[in-house]
Amino acid sequence: MNPSRHFALIPAAGVGARLGAAIPKQYMPLAGQPMLMHVLRTFAAASEISHVFVVVSPDDGYIADLMAAAPHLQGRVTVLYHGGASRQASVLNGLQAVKAQVDEDDWMLVHDAARPGLTQDLIAQLIAALKDDRVGGLLALPVVDTLKRGDQNARVAQTVERSGLWAAQTPQMFRHGLLTRALTLAEAVTDEAGAVELLGLQPRLVEGSPRNFKVTLPHDVALAEMFLKEQV
Repeated sequence: MNPSRHFALIPAAGVGARLGAAIPKQYMPLAGQPMLMHVLRTFAAASEISHVFVVVSPDDGYIADLMAAAPHLQGRVTVLYHGGASRQASVLNGLQAVKAQVDEDDWMLVHDAARPGLTQDLIAQLIAALKDDRVGGLLALPVVDTLKRGDQNARVAQTVERSGLWAAQTPQMFRHGLLTRALTLAEAVTDEAGAVELLGLQPRLVEGSPRNFKVTLPHDVALAEMFLKEQV
């Protein structure tokens, strides 16, 4: 029996409306490169990753130029023009598109295109932690701030007990067959772990890093650039 391989799957079909940029968020310049380039380069350089798949919208007008400007990604990254209306749809479409190239027991590492602070060390850490796990899991951070639940008037309605709470990150790593089934059966989820949880399974939490945050709002851009420039 061949050992399970590891593949990266990056949904990048969104428009990033909350950031207010003129182009889709994943193509915004960040530390001299499109945001998506940082993610692709990190996965392509990781020896544990057999291949990288990036899922973009069918009418994406940017990915061809990005790939043409990155000859080092040739042979390591495949573009899938199967993006859907939601993250869930894009990931599921991507899983179905690569079905002939991967086995059901191969691991898929699904990662946000808007988390450019991912490192090869974090990838290796996640893979090592989940090597023999029967379910899979995700990078996440324990919540350290005091949490408040607000009401409709933006006043505190409740202080939420933070013990045991984690903030989910990506990559989220599950076997191809399991993840395909989970996303097919789930009605609406915001991450892959949520779909797997609906099967009655408990994904493992693997501590990630604050640098692996999601670029969502304008002020996130400067912080992401700071981390990326430190890495160079």
